[in-house]
Amino acid sequence: MTPAALPPTLWFTRCPVPTATGIAADRGWLTEEFAADGITVRSLQDAAPGVDPAAHFTHALPGLFREGGNVPALWARSRGERTRLIGLTWIEERQTVLVRPGSGIRGPGALRGLRLAVPVHTVAIDFWRAMALRGFDGALAAAGLTPDDATFVDVPAAGHRGQWAAELAALGRGEVDAVYVKGARAVEAARREGAEIAVELDELADHRFRTNNGTPRPITVHQQLLDEHPGLVDRFLAVLLRAADWAAGQPAEVARILGAETGAGAEGVAGAYRPGTHLALRPGLAADRLALLAEQEAALRGHGFLSEPVDITAWADPGPLRRATALAAAPDPVRTPAP
Repeated sequence: MTPAALPPTLWFTRCPVPTATGIAADRGWLTEEFAADGITVRSLQDAAPGVDPAAHFTHALPGLFREGGNVPALWARSRGERTRLIGLTWIEERQTVLVRPGSGIRGPGALRGLRLAVPVHTVAIDFWRAMALRGFDGALAAAGLTPDDATFVDVPAAGHRGQWAAELAALGRGEVDAVYVKGARAVEAARREGAEIAVELDELADHRFRTNNGTPRPITVHQQLLDEHPGLVDRFLAVLLRAADWAAGQPAEVARILGAETGAGAEGVAGAYRPGTHLALRPGLAADRLALLAEQEAALRGHGFLSEPVDITAWADPGPLRRATALAAAPDPVRTPAP
């Protein structure tokens, strides 16, 4: 059988969060890796007209590598897109439940009976809504409560600019009692609004209470690319491993890159990402991460976000990571052009 021709372009996409993909892109290493093959490596976020940016969610682009939230990744797989899971990271991103100043609401148990804000976005997969529901799931469960112990209030996001803007506005108007937020931009928004922290989910001991869209965060690739050019997949992933290893010794540079990736200032980045974030960018497929992703899948299906179940074990392919680890460990990696 004639080997498939090399793709002229490899695409990558990532969320505005800490990722090895973002580090590798900043350093120019992805472009460098495939230049000898005549392959251009491009970011979906910087795509030219004619390339559908919705592929970030649908993954309907065979040459795409995606490192981002698990809600869209699971949704795409649930809809039948032939993706494979080739890596997972776990990076704490300052998940909190915010309340009005002076409310006196503190701790997961205090959420009983409260009105909890759940945003409504007009997008194909409302990952914002999924994040809020899962954040409240975790906070309530930490106190032995269930979603039935609170009231969820839909908050339309249309007409509001900025992350969490609709929910924080509803909080300020007294229409809801608590809002879930996460990440660097959320830290800045909370300070602008004067909101107070009722629950710090990152401080909850059980990882299950902190499982959400970014914890764990998957790296996915299309089955077609894996079938036709497994060597390209291995090499791409090896670059991410090298980027993660480099980041482990460069906390200041990682903070700079995070500021550019998230669009947040130094205060927001420092407030959202704990010391040691630069050490946590290396992907793996450990059994505990896969088990937490399986719990996330079940919860998302229970909330109605997934039309069909996703078998996490069947979805995961450890082969590329195993081979990429060997490539990344080579003292002077030789880049062999793909046939």
